[in-house]
Amino acid sequence: MTDAAMDATPGRGSRLTPALFALAIFTSASLVFVVQPMVAKLVLPMLGGSPSVWNTSMVFFQAALLGGYAYAHLLQRIGSIRIQVGVHLALLVAAALFLPLQISGLLGEPDPGAPIGWLLATLALSVGAPFGVLSATAPLLQAWYARVRAGHADGQNPYVLYAASNLGSFLALLAYPLLIEPLATLGGQRGGWSVGYGVFILMVAALAVVVWRSRDAAEEPPPLAVSPPIAWMDKLKLVLLAAAPSSLMLGVTAHLSTDVASAPFLWVVPLALYLLTFVIAFQTRPALPLWLTLSIQGALAAACIMLVAFRTGFWPMLFAIHLATFFFTALMCHQLLAERRPAPDRLTEFYLLLSLGGVVGGAFTALLAPVIFKTVWEYPLVLVLVGLARPWRRDPVQRREIIGFVAALLIAVSPAVLSAVFQADWDLAWAFNRMVDWDMQQLTITILGGAAIGAFLLRDRPPAFVILLAAMALTSHYIARGYDARLSERSFFGVMKVAETNDPRLGGPVHVLMHGTTLHGAQPRNGANACLPTLYYAPSTPIGQAALAQRQKPGAVIGVVGLGTGALAGYKRASDTLTFFEIDPLVDRLARDPQWFTFISDCAEGPVRTVLGDARLTLGKEGRGTYDLLVIDAFSSDAVPTHLLTQEAIQLYLDLLKPDGVVVLHLSNRNLEITLPAQAAAQALKVPALHQIYRESTDAPEMAEASTEALILSPTEAGLAAYRADGRWNQLQETDVRPWTDDYVNLIGSLWRHIRR
Repeated sequence: MTDAAMDATPGRGSRLTPALFALAIFTSASLVFVVQPMVAKLVLPMLGGSPSVWNTSMVFFQAALLGGYAYAHLLQRIGSIRIQVGVHLALLVAAALFLPLQISGLLGEPDPGAPIGWLLATLALSVGAPFGVLSATAPLLQAWYARVRAGHADGQNPYVLYAASNLGSFLALLAYPLLIEPLATLGGQRGGWSVGYGVFILMVAALAVVVWRSRDAAEEPPPLAVSPPIAWMDKLKLVLLAAAPSSLMLGVTAHLSTDVASAPFLWVVPLALYLLTFVIAFQTRPALPLWLTLSIQGALAAACIMLVAFRTGFWPMLFAIHLATFFFTALMCHQLLAERRPAPDRLTEFYLLLSLGGVVGGAFTALLAPVIFKTVWEYPLVLVLVGLARPWRRDPVQRREIIGFVAALLIAVSPAVLSAVFQADWDLAWAFNRMVDWDMQQLTITILGGAAIGAFLLRDRPPAFVILLAAMALTSHYIARGYDARLSERSFFGVMKVAETNDPRLGGPVHVLMHGTTLHGAQPRNGANACLPTLYYAPSTPIGQAALAQRQKPGAVIGVVGLGTGALAGYKRASDTLTFFEIDPLVDRLARDPQWFTFISDCAEGPVRTVLGDARLTLGKEGRGTYDLLVIDAFSSDAVPTHLLTQEAIQLYLDLLKPDGVVVLHLSNRNLEITLPAQAAAQALKVPALHQIYRESTDAPEMAEASTEALILSPTEAGLAAYRADGRWNQLQETDVRPWTDDYVNLIGSLWRHIRR
């Protein structure tokens, strides 16, 4: 019987059926993936805006997806498709009781010392039910489709619907940062998602009616032919092939978002690319053949691995290289998965294994790696090891390949060897600096380029390819280590390093604190200069000016959001009260350890209090009208947590001030323009504000000062009178930029303004 004849037969469904299935799968996937950045954004302010919030949330979503796929697999044990549809509809309706989505407060506030368990449990209580049931829809509908369309050509390959599912996910994720987040408030997003969920329930109900009416009353779709079980070794390969892209997705997200912002517009790009690779890989005829994917991936992996340790430079180019490498690596793995997909009767088992791999990869990067590694090694490690998934050539190794491998390996390790021989500064580089304006990073990358070419030529020999990539990764990390690291510790909130550099004009050794790639403070170790606040907190900077101004008062009450090295404790007199508000217990421990920094232990006159937790939560418990000075100086590497710059946050700061008190917002940033939203918030609140950009003096010691941008506000004009008289502070012109609020943040606009200026 032809397909046309079968479509005309009541027992074979109508021509409308494929379109209805595709639409339902597309809609469910859109809802599943648009909710992820939305919910993570809802919970982000409770954990200091850390990029780890997104990675940990992704582990939850992957685990919930695994649970949904397991439910779909078990539901297939029920022979009647009608009963399956009835059960799924009932669960969809029951999960609707959790709408509209909101963050559950049952567990109270998170413990900064152990936030992961709180975050996972809170997400489970808040969105677990609707997300889990929705996530089961794609494999369920594909399994139903295979049975309903049994005997049709399209029924033999229900995996094509997986492309429709991932296309819906991909478009939803792109829509979130480009349309949904800039145009809708969080309240509007929650309401819109609830409406979409209700429409989807009606869609599944309508689909069930159409399918049921297209068949004879007593007839059920025939069970699919039973294929051989998937071998355990093949199951392991499927899990590992799915785990690598999942791990890399979180790794590249953390790598890119650490220095810009922990925000949906950066979260969703790797996730959207991840889903797009599924769309391509599971097409009937993939747009990119596997051989071409393998060639491009080999070239990009070699280029990316030599750059992964270097985070400074032209960041759009670095973003492009990292994202392109991730995309083609994920596509390679998913195309290899598509080649191994089993017969339709094993469909739900196949997706269950893929989901298990996603959880394994995500859990390794977000949960296990921070415990194992003191610094971020998981991203380059997986990027190197995934090379073993490439197809292996079985012909004998040629002599020229051996020579090429040895030569490339020697080139790969040469920068590290030369650096070790000629000390950290690599004195040999002076000769190159006389010929061309190269620094150590540029010279190292140039040399490693030769090794990258060798690795690409050996891409079909995975062991050699992986060894060369590993050598390049180790060399680049050794060269890029920067200052002489004395300590490296890692917490949920990032990697903290205490290093030592030498500044003869400050008396010799200087201890510096680094979070990610950004200096968060420095202290000279020479006794004469040990209590001198440096960098952003030097007396000449806007923050230092505000701290010195408080000395005009007999006993100032000062609060600082963001501890760093505790440099502002260097200004504290015995009559002053100083409180640091810090979310990371690791930072507090380092700042109070005299082995590393002594601003708090030796320089401050009298005790210094630290309050642990997110500042929006902890400041809310402070007494109103008690502070003379508040300094908002919280950074995650170079990214400012956006919830600390909203109109509601600034109103909180102003409420805590005395009538003549001031709040200083530290706004220095390499990648985002965040001054105008803060100024817009001041305008909306109708409070006076002044602005200053301080340029560090070329005559000052290297570690003494840092260029600083700040905005100072006060509840009254009296609070800013002295600053208006100081020519270093300026009145900004009014802006038409929309202020950020707890319900609205537009980081895309901040990024665009920074690029344009």
